[in-house]
Amino acid sequence: MIPQSRRQFIQTIGNGFGTLALSSMLAREAHGSNLSEDPLRHHPSKVRSIVWFFLDGGPSHIDLLDPKPALQKLAGFPLPPSFAKPRTAMGVTANTPLMASKRTFKQHGKSGIALSDWLPNLSRHADDIAVLRSCVGEGLTHVAGVSQMNTCSTLPGRPSLGAWSVYGLGNDCDNLPSFVVLSDRKGDVPGGSRNWGSGFIPATYQGTRFLEGAEPVLFHSPPPQITPIRQRRKLDYLNWLNERHKNQSTPTDRLEARIASYELAWKMQTSIPDVNNLSNETRETLNLYGIENETTKPAARACLMARRLVERGVRFIQVYLGSGSAWDAHSDLEDNHSTLCKETDQPVAAFLSDLKRRGLLEETLVIWGGEFGRTPMSESGNGRDHNPWGFSMWFAGGGVKAGTVVGSTDEIGLYAVDRPAPIKDIHATILRIAGLENDLLTYKHNGRDERATVTDATVIDELLA
Repeated sequence: MIPQSRRQFIQTIGNGFGTLALSSMLAREAHGSNLSEDPLRHHPSKVRSIVWFFLDGGPSHIDLLDPKPALQKLAGFPLPPSFAKPRTAMGVTANTPLMASKRTFKQHGKSGIALSDWLPNLSRHADDIAVLRSCVGEGLTHVAGVSQMNTCSTLPGRPSLGAWSVYGLGNDCDNLPSFVVLSDRKGDVPGGSRNWGSGFIPATYQGTRFLEGAEPVLFHSPPPQITPIRQRRKLDYLNWLNERHKNQSTPTDRLEARIASYELAWKMQTSIPDVNNLSNETRETLNLYGIENETTKPAARACLMARRLVERGVRFIQVYLGSGSAWDAHSDLEDNHSTLCKETDQPVAAFLSDLKRRGLLEETLVIWGGEFGRTPMSESGNGRDHNPWGFSMWFAGGGVKAGTVVGSTDEIGLYAVDRPAPIKDIHATILRIAGLENDLLTYKHNGRDERATVTDATVIDELLA
């Protein structure tokens, strides 16, 4: 063998990235599965993509989606003795005065759904949405609440709903991740990447976070001196090393996922610049989202990116609005929510309008909501504490009974009283709309069949079209 310098060796192994695509295709054929064929879908569904606008921090339902006239009358008084005393995150007690909402609610559309004046753009879509006003969670803190809303458990480590969805539905696109996480700001989501992790199911189903700005995936563009042929050969060599290691050791799904990630990264070098390039959007579309308005620009870009990902067949897209618990209004709720609604209301409503005019709304399930709501009792005189006992979300798109309100909280918005909807029921309903049955979508872990909802769950039939 002719001796080589280190430089020569590196140049030799750096000559490309090639057999992995072929091996991946052959592996699919050998196992008789094609991800684009929805291998585990249990019944027909029009839904191809799921988009969740996650309002990080806990938006106040009683100031946005759930009007409470009685709260206006009782404001300034302590919680009536007829109510069970809640245990709150920040120590707000039953003796803390109730705080009226300063918002004006009006009925909109043919459905007459009442929405806050903080949501003027969404109000034009009242007949497109279904509002669930009786959500119930268990997490008092942000980490626990966000974890449960994403994984059905307040404890970390379980697969996220996005991972379960992709596991069940497969992917419609082979040059982008099947589960993408977007954000309108750089703040960290409480609990971090565990909220879009795959837990004990194969690592290939976990979410991929796209960063804010012009380069959503770091280093996706190779240096100018690295030609496509050279990079392709480098991937070939890495694949050969990984395959040799896999054959000499106990196979793990993490190694399989790592091998697959190299090939996906190769494909993303052409797909990411395309999906991130908004120059081919019309001026009318950019104005619709508010992309050139400094107030709405961050959320507008995230929402427009979500639509472009839907068009390209990405299965599950989660958009964090207010990433870093921005909606956590323990004080000065008026300023906090007023600012955030100005940032997000137009882009989210534009997303619905854009899907409708492109014929994509019937193929997309849209979800809007945070980890919990806010208390009717005041905190710091002008804020509200965490409220997981009764809060609101809304849904739109394929499979959703639009123009409806499901469930209710009590007269001051503290507890869910009519059709309480625990988070496991919400997840089971989302899966049902997408064509998956919670009882049948299982993965064997530690000798038992695990399901997305942890335990038995009931589908909220009132939300289904």
